[in-house]
Amino acid sequence: MKIHKWAIAILLWGFLFRAVCAIYLNIGFDEAYYYLYTQNLNLSYFDHPPLVAFTAGIGIWLTGAVTPFTLRIGGVLLYTGTLIFSYLTSKRLFGERTATLTLAILTTIPIFQIAFGILTLPDNALMFFWSACLYAATEEFFPPDDTKPYRPTYRLAIVGLCVGLAFLGKYHGVLLGGGLVLFCLLSRRHRSALFSIWTLAAIALFAIAISPVLFWNSQHEWASFRFQSSRAVPSQGYNLERLLVTILVALGYLFPTFGIPLWWTSFRTFGELVQAAKKNNKFDLDTTASDLLNEKRLLILCVSMPIFFGFTFMGGFIQILPSWHMPGFFGATLLLGERAAQVQLQRPKFIRNWLWGSGVVILPLLLIGLLHVHLGIAQKGGDAAIAGGFWEAKDDPSTQMIDIEQLRQAFVDSPMLKAELQKADFVFSNSFFVAGQVGMAIEPLGKKVTCFDEDLRGFAYWSKAQDFVGKTSLYITSELFLKDERFPQPLDKYKGYFQSLEKIADVPIKRGGQAVQIFPVYRASPMLKPFPRPYG
Repeated sequence: MKIHKWAIAILLWGFLFRAVCAIYLNIGFDEAYYYLYTQNLNLSYFDHPPLVAFTAGIGIWLTGAVTPFTLRIGGVLLYTGTLIFSYLTSKRLFGERTATLTLAILTTIPIFQIAFGILTLPDNALMFFWSACLYAATEEFFPPDDTKPYRPTYRLAIVGLCVGLAFLGKYHGVLLGGGLVLFCLLSRRHRSALFSIWTLAAIALFAIAISPVLFWNSQHEWASFRFQSSRAVPSQGYNLERLLVTILVALGYLFPTFGIPLWWTSFRTFGELVQAAKKNNKFDLDTTASDLLNEKRLLILCVSMPIFFGFTFMGGFIQILPSWHMPGFFGATLLLGERAAQVQLQRPKFIRNWLWGSGVVILPLLLIGLLHVHLGIAQKGGDAAIAGGFWEAKDDPSTQMIDIEQLRQAFVDSPMLKAELQKADFVFSNSFFVAGQVGMAIEPLGKKVTCFDEDLRGFAYWSKAQDFVGKTSLYITSELFLKDERFPQPLDKYKGYFQSLEKIADVPIKRGGQAVQIFPVYRASPMLKPFPRPYG
């Protein structure tokens, strides 16, 4: 399929914008932790399937440099592919005009740009294979001459493989497979796909694709599945206020001018499909144009609405992360694009103002956020502060995203720190997040990084507890994470595990001329006994 010139322009603009953000945005906790995946390659990991290691590592392996951009370039490229597949899917289902509108919306919604296209997260690979799978499913279920009776083809096997690869990105991939099965159950014309020999091939390819995760878990007491499933267990009763907060937070991330229409369009489409089913009592094999359009909408709704609605509902009894339900909203955007194209025929100025107006507001907000994280333009007393700033650094959560180069340079410029690092056998931190940032900072200096804490995540499987006994180390942490409510004095956490623990330096991380974070450095030698591990 050809790509329209306006679609190409949108893709190029989106790629350039995300690439610039990837260069200048400071490193966050999750990204730095996933960098450590690249240093500990395995078939799978404690908290995620393996593809995030390749997303994070591709730029680093090709260039040999550890920077925010090399860590993120894999995600930037994958999201461009995600947008291309989504455009082609929308074009096959609803036409060129709808596809271009859908692409513009997907390139504008803030959370999609950040979580899927800039930051290095498991969602990068998930959404790439998610969109590739949806395109393959569209080709399978709605071929060019889609008025004939449906006959299953080899494309079902490709769909099964793509579902498995999406699962290798993030466990959400299994929900995509469930949505496709739901579509086949609800669409009488496509129900034969469930009994096809090609579905057996799809199941086989899916099983082969996810076999690394299954094998790793079988060797590690099914740790990943137990960990992830435990996060979905309600810790208290249902709370409508928490549900409302979940909905409002999602609207904020999506931006209200897109978030509200996404909810409205999805429920309106659901209602129309219910009415059509009641009227026809089925989706006829000899379909009219109206029934065919409803089938296409049904496909998108089945792989989207159960996810964003289900996770939103779960927000009433557990805290959910924003990225959990965003794949569902992403899919529903294809329905929003189709509705927008319909309205555009009668009210072109309204749609133009809606899209451009949203973009004109969102782009400056994103640029302001980027400049603040990088330079501190809203930071009180900062050199780059506008109008003197209005936010104290100590109250600013954006300071958690640090300038890795500053921390690295401290060990290069200080002869004492450089000598201490060279003498140490390993480096550890008290938080797996901070350990990731430390690992990125000292990577060129070649020391193994680990974590001593109750929440070890992947560190529990990257070494054995006794590996460090008798060895000297540096303990590097952040003042933000130094305190532990279980210990009156922060260093009491490691009392009895080291012969001595002595502070040797404070490394300030500055933004706008002010120290926004302090990284204390301690000499710890030698380690007397293994630090206890709850798993691994």
